[in-house]
Amino acid sequence: MPNSKHILVIRLSAMGDVAMSVPVVRALIEQYPEVKITILTRGFFKPFFRGIPRVTVFSAEVKGDHKGVFGLYKLAQALNKNNFYAVADLHHVLRSKILKLFLSSKRFIALDKGREGKRALISGEKFEPLKTTHQRYVDVFEKLGFPIDLSNPTFPERVVLNEGLLELLGRDSKKWIGIAPFAAHQGKVYPLDLMKQVVEKLTADYNVILFGGKEDREALSAFENTVNLAGKLSFDEELDIISNLDIMLSMDSGNAHLAAMLGVKVITIWGVTHPFAGFAPFNQPKDHALCADRAQFPKVPTSVYGNKYPEGYEKAAGSIAPEVVLAKINKVLASDKS
Repeated sequence: MPNSKHILVIRLSAMGDVAMSVPVVRALIEQYPEVKITILTRGFFKPFFRGIPRVTVFSAEVKGDHKGVFGLYKLAQALNKNNFYAVADLHHVLRSKILKLFLSSKRFIALDKGREGKRALISGEKFEPLKTTHQRYVDVFEKLGFPIDLSNPTFPERVVLNEGLLELLGRDSKKWIGIAPFAAHQGKVYPLDLMKQVVEKLTADYNVILFGGKEDREALSAFENTVNLAGKLSFDEELDIISNLDIMLSMDSGNAHLAAMLGVKVITIWGVTHPFAGFAPFNQPKDHALCADRAQFPKVPTSVYGNKYPEGYEKAAGSIAPEVVLAKINKVLASDKS
């Protein structure tokens, strides 16, 4: 391709942050036909980028071949064979900073994480929305000379499910609601007794599909009349099913971002974190974020990632009544009919 520009994009982890890069990469590819992308990330995340033309994934084995400074040197030698036009560091951690020293490309822009603003937010100094993570990613590419417009995003087509998945999920005409009730930190999790109330009401009218890891399978078995997918499918198959959901109900966690990158409507429940920190799922209305009652829990957000909170704040998400969650789901699904 004449004047082809090959860009290395670094985003090694975590799942939600990698998923948040997908709509930005998709828009970049659509708006700049001369650009091709190599994503440096964990091999596990390769399915995120399936179907996007001119995008390849290079697996970083940071606990194996690419561990330590010598491993990063070895990784850089492999990457440098591509003669990258530029490097977009969407991670900006010590590992990517060291890697930069060994990369031959001199065009290198790193993510501005906005740490000062986030400190002000969680300290209570300023309670106001910060720049979204998606926009921070866009800013990196703009500094490289590729402004991106996210105002009219496109999404992949729903995947046609195979017979095995259809048998697993059921073939009736009810709408499909995905629920991912867990998160990495307890302060972000909606109390399971309240979630059971939500699920019990939903299963009367909808097919409820539960998402989680292998370690969540037993806990999710407490929910009746649902399809429990925890630990049963490949990651590709889970994404296939998520792409077919009518709506996803999730904590402030990776599953919210997986659904959003596939164009699925997402309702999120927020405990000790808050969407003002910039981690709301892509392209979702602000009122799809159900937040803890700050009259009861005035220190929310207590941290950006939900890993720090005062005693008692692990119950913050529980200040959102099950009736509020149900009303929001029903309203969003009813809007599909109008």
